[in-house]
Amino acid sequence: MIRKFQEADAKQVMQIWLKGNADAHSFISNEYWKSNFDIVKEQLSRAEVYVLESEKSILGFIGITDGYIAGIFVDSCCRSCGIGGQLLDYAKKKHNCLSLNVYKKNGRAVSFYLRKGFTVLSEQTDSDTGEAEYAMSWSKNKETQWV
Repeated sequence: MIRKFQEADAKQVMQIWLKGNADAHSFISNEYWKSNFDIVKEQLSRAEVYVLESEKSILGFIGITDGYIAGIFVDSCCRSCGIGGQLLDYAKKKHNCLSLNVYKKNGRAVSFYLRKGFTVLSEQTDSDTGEAEYAMSWSKNKETQWV
């Protein structure tokens, strides 16, 4: 079941966030993610966050701010099971346009977003990490043209 984030979810969500970033971004120091932990935790209450829950356990979540996807994270035991896709499809039903930035070296995520109808708009360097990233977007109008 996908539902809105509640404050009681914060501990599980942040564990998934930290592990997910460490797993997906081996090219960035774990210290970077740890140093941003408290900032991200604080931002959860201000963002539009949805969790996918099964039997009171959070399997993944998506965070969105003004149509910008800050991230989709899935518990390591459940990756490649369609959870990220379910969360993204849920967000697409709520928004006409979505955008995001994804590290170029995170090929798995880049491929996922391309399969889900996102387009690469540009490539730039993330000022915090020095890593190349793609700016990507999706629009409901564009998707319906191809149906």
